[in-house]
Amino acid sequence: QVQLVESGGCLVQPGGSLKLSCQASGSGFGINAMAWYRQAPGKERELVAGIVTNSTTNEAGSVKGRVTISRANAKNSVYLQMDSLRPEDTAVYYCNANVKITTTRRFSVYWGQGTQVTVSS
Repeated sequence: QVQLVESGGCLVQPGGSLKLSCQASGSGFGINAMAWYRQAPGKERELVAGIVTNSTTNEAGSVKGRVTISRANAKNSVYLQMDSLRPEDTAVYYCNANVKITTTRRFSVYWGQGTQVTVSS
């Protein structure tokens, strides 16, 4: 079983910055890719940014240039640095991991519980 725990969500003023962290724990798996999604009230969950094993990244157009996704493979962790935050960035941010289970050699997707980011003055 793989568990993802996010942290770092908070209330921040427009134009501010914050960094989200997510760490995967458990045993018998290897991480293929990790990503951050977000879901605002009344809206569908959307991809914010993703990163694969070789550190190739992709970011949604709405946040491109304002976010940086990174990972620490040794810690099974992924981070999301967000700058120049806007009120429309307000959402619950979810960590996502695509992992390969060692015993079955199959891929599975896991989600964290979410962390609230509120951008408001």
